[in-house]
Amino acid sequence: MTKSAKPSTLLDLLEIGAPNHPAIQVPDGPTITYDALRHQVYALADNVMALGIRRTDRVAIVLPNSAETIISFLGVAAVAIAAPLNPAYKSEEFRFYLEDTSALALMTGSQGGEIAQNAASDTTLPIGVDVDAQGHVTISTPGNGDGARLEETASPNHVALILHTSGTTSRPKRVPLTHGNLAASVANIVETYNLTADDVSLCIMPLFHVHGLVASTLATLASGGTVVVPTRFNALNLWRTVQDYGVTWFTGVPTMHQALLSRARGTQFPGPEATPYSGLRFIRSCSAALPAATMLEMEERFGVPVLEAYGMTEASHQMSSNPLPPGNRLPSSVGKGTGVSIAIMDESGALQPPGIRGEVVIQGPNVIRGYEDNPEANSTSFTDGWFRTGDEGVVDSEGYLTLSGRLKEIINRSGEKISPQEIDEVLLSHPAVAEAVAFGVMSTTHGEEPSAAVVLRRPVTQAELIRYCRNHLADFKCPRVIHIVSEIPRTATGKIQRRIVAEATAEKISGAPP
Repeated sequence: MTKSAKPSTLLDLLEIGAPNHPAIQVPDGPTITYDALRHQVYALADNVMALGIRRTDRVAIVLPNSAETIISFLGVAAVAIAAPLNPAYKSEEFRFYLEDTSALALMTGSQGGEIAQNAASDTTLPIGVDVDAQGHVTISTPGNGDGARLEETASPNHVALILHTSGTTSRPKRVPLTHGNLAASVANIVETYNLTADDVSLCIMPLFHVHGLVASTLATLASGGTVVVPTRFNALNLWRTVQDYGVTWFTGVPTMHQALLSRARGTQFPGPEATPYSGLRFIRSCSAALPAATMLEMEERFGVPVLEAYGMTEASHQMSSNPLPPGNRLPSSVGKGTGVSIAIMDESGALQPPGIRGEVVIQGPNVIRGYEDNPEANSTSFTDGWFRTGDEGVVDSEGYLTLSGRLKEIINRSGEKISPQEIDEVLLSHPAVAEAVAFGVMSTTHGEEPSAAVVLRRPVTQAELIRYCRNHLADFKCPRVIHIVSEIPRTATGKIQRRIVAEATAEKISGAPP
């Protein structure tokens, strides 16, 4: 592949960076150059093949955020199908995903991974992964590790990665992402943010999810830049890492950004040169709705553009984004399509003009052709070549997309459709509210009534919050009950599942003493 050509497989990403340029840096750990990364990926792929694993076989990977996770993923995807799993899963969860994925092998680290190993079947091949102080990764295999076995290179149509949907409304569905899907997505991300070899990304999202894997990591490799990989997100030392490694951008979920804002409030810096933010080009937010107030405060506090994007597993992550300056950034909008066609469709399957609300549908080379072994889901998720996202939104005359929530989360009160996200925004604008999530609850009178749960940053009563909502929302949109809670449950990737919040508050009420 020439330097100017866009990658068509994940292996192409290894050919872009200068041989001696850092590809991966681990805080207080090793630095791995592109030359070393390429050698290690091919050696690991060789060893995986020596175990008898072939192109259509699945290898589950249960590792924390680390250089060895990236190397293991790329090595497996070179010759087979990688299936990264959340290391925090419990035994039953591991058992489900290992069985549902039909994992032939299970890759775990030298420390940890016992729960996954114990949950695996007797026929699942265990592969131990180890790394030395220099960042050299080895696996327990009889292979010779010289890369000589790679006679068949991956093609764009080969499946590289299999993930599951979050299963917020049904059984998780298997999502097969090809090399071509992933290569198209990373190329779109590189172009959207003008990424170059001079850029350094900080990967604070988990690598078992497309947000961290595709946006933070693979897109960085596709630009020839450097990805810094801490073990986990830590708001206490993030800015020190930004300074120490010259980080130019990072991407996260709103809860992370809110944690950084909480730490930054009240902090005074003597000047731009002394701030920990001076090297940043931009901050990206994705995977959950970013409140407009949070975006504006971040830009004021950190002094860089904050770009909200829109992504999902079925699209190999990114579908749209607000642009870099001088492009217009719209608070509460997820921007314009990035190498992806975005439209609005009504219930009958007809595409709608700008300004009309409906279901967001997408087309593009990064979008899956279908779920694996799920004809029922495929029949409802695809219409005339468009993938139906299940999100409700509206596109304006300039192509900017604004989301109003999941279609199945829209609150229907006596025929009036209420966006829970609109209620979220109002509650979050109250100075006493740190976090908020709205949802529908069953009502014998109206079918559904809006309700909400909030986490407070200082005392306020439910009655005061309801009055505040009535000053900012039409009466039918106002929550009838607002639950004050200590924590709002989220998925491992920071997403709010409104159904789970509704169930949790209902259980709390039903379990309370009379």
